[in-house]
Order: sequence, then structure tokens, then C-alpha cells
Amino acid sequence: MAQADIALIGLAVMGQNLILNMNDHDFVVCAFNRTISKVDDFLASEAKGTKVVGAQSLKEMVSELKTPQWIILLVKAGQAVDFIKKLVPLLDTGDIIIDGGNSEYRDTTRQCRDLKARGILFVGSGVSGREEGAWYGPSLMPGGNKEAWPHIKTIFQGIAAKGAGYFMKMVHSRIEYGDMQPICKASHLMKDVLGMAQDEMVQAFEDWNKTELDLFLIEIAANILKFQDAYSRHLLPKIRDSVGQKGTGKWTAISALEYGIPVTLIGEAVFARCLSSLKNDRIQASKKLKGPQKFQFDDDKKAFLEDIWKALYASEIISYAQGFMLLRQAAIKFDWTLNSGGITLMWRGGCIIRSVFLGKIKDVFDRNQELQNLLLDDFFKAAVENCQDSWRPAVSTGVQAGISIPYFTTALSFFDRYRHEMLPANLIQAQAHTYELLAKPGQFFHTSWTGHGGSVSSSSNNA
Repeated sequence: MAQADIALIGLAVMGQNLILNMNDHDFVVCAFNRTISKVDDFLASEAKGTKVVGAQSLKEMVSELKTPQWIILLVKAGQAVDFIKKLVPLLDTGDIIIDGGNSEYRDTTRQCRDLKARGILFVGSGVSGREEGAWYGPSLMPGGNKEAWPHIKTIFQGIAAKGAGYFMKMVHSRIEYGDMQPICKASHLMKDVLGMAQDEMVQAFEDWNKTELDLFLIEIAANILKFQDAYSRHLLPKIRDSVGQKGTGKWTAISALEYGIPVTLIGEAVFARCLSSLKNDRIQASKKLKGPQKFQFDDDKKAFLEDIWKALYASEIISYAQGFMLLRQAAIKFDWTLNSGGITLMWRGGCIIRSVFLGKIKDVFDRNQELQNLLLDDFFKAAVENCQDSWRPAVSTGVQAGISIPYFTTALSFFDRYRHEMLPANLIQAQAHTYELLAKPGQFFHTSWTGHGGSVSSSSNNA
């Protein structure tokens, strides 16, 4: 007799902890994994003594489910497609497939359409919060077939920490990249400009976490910096300085280019990871290429530490502003109804990017749901402007010291460009075949700048 309320495929640590979370909320879960031995190991260890049941095949898993049958996929993006193909023949009209992996958001649209034709409801749900969050309350970002929500609402609201699915998950991951990079570079400035020891850096991060920069990732950074190995030595210096990516950062950058939104910081964050992965190249370059030879920091170290704090804070504001710019444009393109204040509330609980900072953003959108950009709100306008006298010296000092701080620099560059009514882009337009005049937008003109060109203009600017 069927006994399980829901099935979950994928028994990596996130999948296991999500199952235990559902079990703690009195849902009976059937566990399955492509490598069957993992099912047995899970039932014999982490899930021992729980109501969790296991299955040795997809067919057996489906037979364990009550009607309608609900299945969560928590596998790699490519594997999700394979599992869906195998599941479809085993399911009936009204059954629900929930993809909780890191799929590209367009996959949700396609799967939703294709499965709807077969009578199956599809949900693409971002899941964030890492291992601890998966068990004690992840941030869940469901999107897809609206008909599925009344069915899964109870279980989602039950297990989630107190949206448009994968696009929100993608933007969330973009902001996560954006949190990690400036924190990393702040530590770089502390170490190589101020000469701070790791224990001093720990104290700085812990102090910052009591301010407006109360971020989960700053808390984690402090814990990493203080962690010691079995020989009572700091572990961080032994970790290879090479970082990969799962794809969400790249997808965000591609989406930003596609929709014409200048989400410049995600590009920097993704390329920073790409450059870090060129470890062997960098080893060779370090032997050949020299930076500034005579830099020495002689200013007030305490004041410069405050400069770093403000540069980080201002860059975080720019990062979130760009993220919500992209969400806003996607909502226009796809005719989504997004509650920006609700999104921040969702991210604030259980997410990797959870922070007190998000509460301020929620207040902004509660006041004005149609706000074009966070920087146009009085609170964030004042915050960024008040950081400038520190933000700019932090950037220039890093440059003089030969330290790459592209995230701080790019954030500042975005701010400076965004606040200018006139940009030198008119020179670019003039160099194109045609141009518009300020007084006559929408009309295109052609000028032979050298006197040797023709007088015929094309109908649009095709620079």
C-alpha cells in the first residue's frame, strides 16, 4: 500500500538533509538515488529511526507514492532531463515533478510546456541555504505551473525558512557571487596593504557583522579565517586558490547581455573565478611579470580599514541594485508579477545571502513597488553617497599597491556612469553609420565626418 507523501531523487548531502527536514515536519518521504547503494546507506545511517522509506528503482519509488504523486529532483542540471524522461511513462495526469537542482531558468519554461501537454504539472524551484539550511529551513523559490501550487503549498511552507523560481534562484546566485568576491578582496587589502594577521582579520569581520554588513557570508568568512587544522595552524593558506562555477553566474551574465541590463558585477565575479582557475598560468606569470616595486602604506591603518568597510558596503548596494534591475527587466519581458519586497523576505530566511541588509531592501520596495533602481531610494542614495570618501581611496590604494580589486572598481564605475546625465557614448554613436539627436530621438541622421563619404543614411543606428 502506498505510504509516502513525496519522493526525492538525489542523495547528496542537500538531498539527504531536505528529506530529514520533511521527515521532521511529519511528511513521509521515499528516497531514491541513481547509485542504489546510497539509498541503503542513507536508510541505515542518517535516516535510521525515521519514517523515510527507500526504493530500488524508479518504478518502485512511484508505487510507494500516494495520489497525486509528487517527486522532487535534487540532481545536477543535465541529469534532471534524463530522470524526467524516465519518470513520464510512470506518472498520471495531475502528478507533479519538482526540479530542485540548478537548472537554467529556460528549462523550466520548456519542461512546464512539454509536461503540461501530458497532463503532468512541473515546478522549477530554486533551493538555497546549503546543507544546514536544507535541514533546518532552506529558502525555496518555486516557479512553473501555477496549478501545482495549491498541492505543494503545505509541504513547501512547512519546510521552508520563513517567486519566479529559477530566474530568482539565478539572480540569487549572482548576488551570492557578488557577496563572495568583495569579501575576498577586502581580506586581500587587509592582508597585503595593512599587513593584518588572520586573527586580526577575524576580529574585523566579526566587528563588521555587527553593523549594516550583517551578512551570513561575512560570518562564514570569519569562521574560515579562524579555523585551524590538527596542527593548530590556520587552514586557509593551505587551500588552493582556484575556484570553479556551477553555471548560474554565467547564465546571469548571458541573460543580462540578452536583456541589455548592465549587470557588470556578475561579469567581474565570473571572470575572477575563471582567472583563478588558471593556476598554472598564474604561477608562470608570477615569475615573469612585476607589479609596483616601491609601494608602502604609511597612512592611518584604522582609518583605511574603515575605508575598506565602506567600499564593501557600497559595492554590496550596487550588487543588489543590479540584481533587482535584471529581475525587473525579466518581469517586463515575460509578463511576470514579482513582489520584490516578498523576494527579499524569502532570501532573508535560509539563503546563503541572508542578511539584515535585505530587510532594508524590503522596506524600500514596500514603500515603492515600482522603484526603478535601489539607488534612487533616499536610504540607499544616502548610504552610497556617504561611502564615497572612503570607497574611492580604497580603490586607488589597491591599484597603487598592485592589488586586483575589480569588484570595488567596477561597482564604483557603474555608480559614476549611472549618475551622469550625459555620457561620452555620443562619440560612439557619431562614429557609427547613423546617430540620433537629443532634440529628435527616434530620427536617424548621417554625416560624412571626413567630407569623403556619401550622404545616404541607413534607417537605424547599427553600431
